[in-house]
Amino acid sequence: MPVRSERVKVRISRQTHRRLAELAKEEGLSMQTILGRAVSAYRRQSFLESLNADFAALRAETEEWAAESEERRLWDQPLADRLEH
Repeated sequence: MPVRSERVKVRISRQTHRRLAELAKEEGLSMQTILGRAVSAYRRQSFLESLNADFAALRAETEEWAAESEERRLWDQPLADRLEH
């Protein structure tokens, strides 16, 4: 049995609706699918921008960045487990 999702109304501008309809037609997908994908892409983009800002702030702190870099260097070394690499 298919799962039915709850439907809610969202107000968007006519221009946004027109663009959404054009994208849906071009892709052969529903407007709901296009909108869902757009929200997911925006969420990923927002996350990565936030992560980049956090790393920029960390790099600005010389001592903390040095400690982070050293930890990465240590993790990048192979273990002395006698396995050939």
